[in-house]
Amino acid sequence: MKQQLEEIKLHALTALDAAADPAALEELRVKLLGKKGELTAVLKQMGKLSAEERPVMGQLANAVRAEIETKLEERKTALHAAALEAKLAAEAIDVTIPGDEVTMGHQHPMNMVLQEIKDIFVGMGYQVVDGPEIELASYNFTRLNIEEGHPSRDRSDTFYFNDDDSVLLRTQTSPMQIRAMENTKPPICILAPGRVFRKDEADATHSPMFHQIEGLVVGEDITMGDLKGALVTLMKRIYGQDALMRFRPHHFPFTEPSCEMDMQCHKCHGKGEVDGQVCSTCHGEGWIELLGAGMVHPVVLENCGIDPEKYSGFAFGMGLERMAMGRLRINDLRLIFDNDVRFLNQF
Repeated sequence: MKQQLEEIKLHALTALDAAADPAALEELRVKLLGKKGELTAVLKQMGKLSAEERPVMGQLANAVRAEIETKLEERKTALHAAALEAKLAAEAIDVTIPGDEVTMGHQHPMNMVLQEIKDIFVGMGYQVVDGPEIELASYNFTRLNIEEGHPSRDRSDTFYFNDDDSVLLRTQTSPMQIRAMENTKPPICILAPGRVFRKDEADATHSPMFHQIEGLVVGEDITMGDLKGALVTLMKRIYGQDALMRFRPHHFPFTEPSCEMDMQCHKCHGKGEVDGQVCSTCHGEGWIELLGAGMVHPVVLENCGIDPEKYSGFAFGMGLERMAMGRLRINDLRLIFDNDVRFLNQF
């Protein structure tokens, strides 16, 4: 038995030194010291020894076990250190190599213009408000004095959710005017920017999803002069003191009297053509329609519980994309939505 124990020790120490990885080391531990291991098999023969031999062999067996276990721990530590060293070598970073330049982002050009417009109106005392994009037809049309049968309520122009046309993607941010008048007593002075949706074809100046900015002022003795003064102030601040604008009579169900405001085309400068070709930005008109406006219709005030005999007000709605086109000299609205980094980096 003594010879067997010596052979097991010699074989174990040699095999442990040759173990190349933790898996091989564990396999050896089980083979040598496990319940069915070589050392355990020898110890099971202790019952065959005489009473004098058992203590001697038992002491020798314990010494062999202790030596094997010590060698196991030493080899395990050595393998762990070698694996860590290899990992550190493979993942080494040369701190002297220059790092990659990180490109910093910036605001989207449309957000830049929106923020500029907000700042101008906030400076004039307006409060910026927000509202739902999925809207009720009563807010989007009816209470704005847009009755059934009006072309803007047609399914060819509007995205409806149900068969009775009572729920829709808002076609304008005007519902926020109704909500503001419902919940606030005059004086009211709000600005309502947001996304709106109409079934427009995508071309140089149209998109089925676009952004609108609406304003509403309600109070005593509000006049058309106040409306024109607010809009002219905005345009001069956005486009410069030399910007050319014009007001044209128009009709909107929710304002009376009503008007539209145009800005001279920034591409053809009012000529309607560029290099002998019809201007693609203004379609040969020489002017770009920016917004519709007017004095709030008395029916709309009454619909919101406001006395039209005591209060008056004005409202306007402008397309943010068209404002951005003029502000940043962009010739095609679709460029704003293409997310072409070459285009966006210009701003």
